[in-house]
Amino acid sequence: MSWRVLPALLVVLAAPAFFVALLPWLGWMLLAAGLIAAVLVERFAPVPARPIVRAGTRPDTARVVSRDPSIVRDLSLIAIGMLIVSAIPLKAELDNLAILRFGVALGGAVAVPYLISRLVYRDRAIGFPWRGGGRWTWFQWAWLVGVLVLGWLILPFYFITSGVYLNWPVVDTPDLIARLFVGVGAVGIWDELFFICTVFVLLLRHMHPITANLLQAVVFVSFLWELGYQAWGPFLTIPFALLQGYIFLVTRSLAYVVTVHLLFDAVVFAVLVHAHNPGLFDGLFLV
Repeated sequence: MSWRVLPALLVVLAAPAFFVALLPWLGWMLLAAGLIAAVLVERFAPVPARPIVRAGTRPDTARVVSRDPSIVRDLSLIAIGMLIVSAIPLKAELDNLAILRFGVALGGAVAVPYLISRLVYRDRAIGFPWRGGGRWTWFQWAWLVGVLVLGWLILPFYFITSGVYLNWPVVDTPDLIARLFVGVGAVGIWDELFFICTVFVLLLRHMHPITANLLQAVVFVSFLWELGYQAWGPFLTIPFALLQGYIFLVTRSLAYVVTVHLLFDAVVFAVLVHAHNPGLFDGLFLV
């Protein structure tokens, strides 16, 4: 096992401290310990250096476009993103202030690490490959149908029998239903931008894909827990997070993982409206 897994694990464990245990001081300590461990690992267990790639004709003015991955830099980007997210409560709310709060914090958690990577570290470690590996295969199209079917079978039973639908506000007017629709979709897109294209991609630069996927799932599932996917929700969110990581690893397509997530979230939205408005979708769901 690579020594680089240890500092990554410490940084990742800050997520359940922030979002599950709701102990920010513990999260701060774990982030600090992880970054200190990363410095030590990079100092005493370095990997062979690769040439720095520059763009330009003059060595003294050429722009750095690629440089050797650094566990310190990459974990610092993950830590910054988590710190920004942890600055706000993640309870689902639909008022204007809550929407603004979510927009600023979640947007910043993606934008700030991206800009630091590009403008400060100059390593272009974070990217958002929209199309990835090209045209979707028949199996990818079939999986999209499978997501809808599985969501239809599982999600109503989970949300209603566990009572976790009460973690979302009542939506009983057209305005609130519209806000819920936009909010669920926006958070779903953000999940893929942060957990997959930021956390997972940064971890992949330093460890085996299976290890990186397991670690990103810890952050993914912890966030979803505070958001409202509680009770036995992790039995659903853990495999979902791991599958999203695997799908991205195979397809390298942000468009595809976002599509999968939005289809899943479309069912989540319909179930939440159904749960808060008995009788509205009685013919659609089994629960």
